[in-house]
Amino acid sequence: MQYRLKPQTRTWYQTSTATALRKYTTLFFVLFICRFAAFGQTRTGIRGMYLQWGYNTEWFTRSTIRFKGAVDGVPHDFTAYSVRGVDQNDMDAIFKKPLQISVPQYNYRIGFYLNQAKTKAIELNFDHTKYIVSDNQRLHVKGYVGDKHFDTDTTVTPSNFFHFEHTNGANFYHINYVQFWPLNKTNRRAGYFVPMLKVGAGFMIPKTDVTLFGKRLDNKFHLAGYMASVEGGAKYYFAHQWFLEATAKTGFANYTNALTVDGGKARHSFGYIELIGTVGFDINW
Repeated sequence: MQYRLKPQTRTWYQTSTATALRKYTTLFFVLFICRFAAFGQTRTGIRGMYLQWGYNTEWFTRSTIRFKGAVDGVPHDFTAYSVRGVDQNDMDAIFKKPLQISVPQYNYRIGFYLNQAKTKAIELNFDHTKYIVSDNQRLHVKGYVGDKHFDTDTTVTPSNFFHFEHTNGANFYHINYVQFWPLNKTNRRAGYFVPMLKVGAGFMIPKTDVTLFGKRLDNKFHLAGYMASVEGGAKYYFAHQWFLEATAKTGFANYTNALTVDGGKARHSFGYIELIGTVGFDINW
């Protein structure tokens, strides 16, 4: 099945939206920190905070993706079933491009301890993840393009049907409630473990790169859906306030409004497993 359309020309916002997202994200986190820092000065406020940075890798369940819109005036509405997606962790960039720390799939967290014992916290969590539909899959595809209706198995390629990826980020933003269980409650110096459990929910702001019937658009950042997750692991204090954290995370992401070509939309959802390693630092009031 072949549906080829003219190539997409690049638009002005493809270079400006990345800068804009960084500015808005930075502003959001700065305001959030200022608000909680001020709250922490009261008797019932927070008892300290922590900062983390690290990297991740993922595995995704198969997904059903529905594309709807019109490309160059030709309407389409079709669904691809049991689509396989993979991540692109780019971990080799840590060694090849050590100064470009945001090339691999990265994470950062800002947490606020809610009690003096530091057993409870609220955490602002960002996961920069990448989701790529593998090309040349044989999929069942059902729907129509123009006046052609189909309900068939076919090999899906960027030229005959679609290519779909969130590689400038599937971008998970969420807030976690965190419960810690310090194994050594009397000695807060280096060399102790703290198991933890995190439960959270939030939203996604992906930048979706889509090719439909040979026409490509590297789209703009866009609020596209919601998610929920559970995460467990432990942190190890190798210095008085410095720690390493390793966790495993599982969740569900539902993209209800991903952007495609010529104003079209895509819907899909998936479950995922994510392994995360970070380094962190405690800040005591």
